[in-house]
Amino acid sequence: MQKILVIGYVWPEPRSSAAGGRMMELLSLFRSQGWQVVFASAAALSEHRADLSSLQIEEKSIVLNCDSFDQFVAGYRPDLVLFDRFFTEEQFGWRVEKICPTALRVLDTSDLHSLRYARHALLKLAQQACANEVERNHAGAVTATSDIIATLMANEEIAQREIAAIYRCDLSLMISSFEMTLLQEQFGVPTMQLHHCTLMSHLTPTQKISETPNFEQRQHFLSIGNFRHAPNWDSVLWLKHAIWPRIRQALPQAQLHVLGAYPPPKATALHNPQQGFHVLGWVDDALALMTQARVCLAPLRFGAGIKGKLADAMSCGTPSVTTAIGIEGMCGELPWGGAVEQDTESFAAAAISLYQNASEWHVAQINGTQIMQSHFSREEAGQTLLYRLASAKQEQDENRRRNFTGMMLRHHLHKSTQYMSQWIAEKNKAGKES
Repeated sequence: MQKILVIGYVWPEPRSSAAGGRMMELLSLFRSQGWQVVFASAAALSEHRADLSSLQIEEKSIVLNCDSFDQFVAGYRPDLVLFDRFFTEEQFGWRVEKICPTALRVLDTSDLHSLRYARHALLKLAQQACANEVERNHAGAVTATSDIIATLMANEEIAQREIAAIYRCDLSLMISSFEMTLLQEQFGVPTMQLHHCTLMSHLTPTQKISETPNFEQRQHFLSIGNFRHAPNWDSVLWLKHAIWPRIRQALPQAQLHVLGAYPPPKATALHNPQQGFHVLGWVDDALALMTQARVCLAPLRFGAGIKGKLADAMSCGTPSVTTAIGIEGMCGELPWGGAVEQDTESFAAAAISLYQNASEWHVAQINGTQIMQSHFSREEAGQTLLYRLASAKQEQDENRRRNFTGMMLRHHLHKSTQYMSQWIAEKNKAGKES
């Protein structure tokens, strides 16, 4: 592989979201091999986007439903095309196949969107069954089994679209082992179509953890997450209306600092220093604040993928309290670096205990360090991915022949997508000429 094209759903923002950090990990890995990389996106240039020129990566703005993309790809002739989430594969996959049929087509799912949507639907159903607003605010995290989730997913268009995109690609990168298992066992996706590629984080060795502020030097709670991501916004609401009042009652001097990019007015309106609830929004150095915090709170009632905020907390030596969805695919059989609770009262009690108990806090910190060392090795994950990409390229023709489902989906869906896109392109041309 010498020439890589990455088609981004958005421009990467590593300081705004885990998805942005994930993309930068992949781009850095590709550049470390000396590969030429072009990052293209139809999204508007964003305020907090990364400086890709520092990695000698060319940026290319592209347009949806426009033949100019075909001309660009024909001129570049990539050996590998990475689609950032299934939306971009739907929009540009047929064009890539038409112009560069031999290019390896790889989908980075970021997280399994259809899983997140299904869990969100289950949370809404649980809240609708509540008698009043107080009960709705106190609703706990979704605990549905894989069978129930798969049944719900199978009836939703987003799952059909997302899994179809997985079949159409030569390889799909899955960030969570849980999602790998779900796709294989519940939806019959062949192993050859999937690769488990977790976060490739810089490890924080034990001796570095000892250099961070200790239990006595730290204070307050911290919660972080991009406000545009629905699970993060929901977690802020759960904190504000149910969890934090209980913590504050037991710890009247404690503060909760809520960080995250793109806070809407409805989020900043929750800022209340008298209650110790501080909505800080975007900050330049979130990791510095994480290192000063005593406990990270991530009450995720629904979601999918790997939680970058929790990996960051462990890297900073900061224990966390979260839910089973929060730790999903992150620690295997290792004990969590903090506490895992599913309901309001248990979550608040665990946060209070971890905040006050130095010995419990130190054990949680050590557990977090062990998780990072065992599950998030940048070197190991990177080398494994490079090997899998090389194998996929070498076996590309045979794997495509075996993936008859993918061939059918490309034939039928891409034809309809192609004709619709060409119709829109012609309509746009006619509009300009008139």
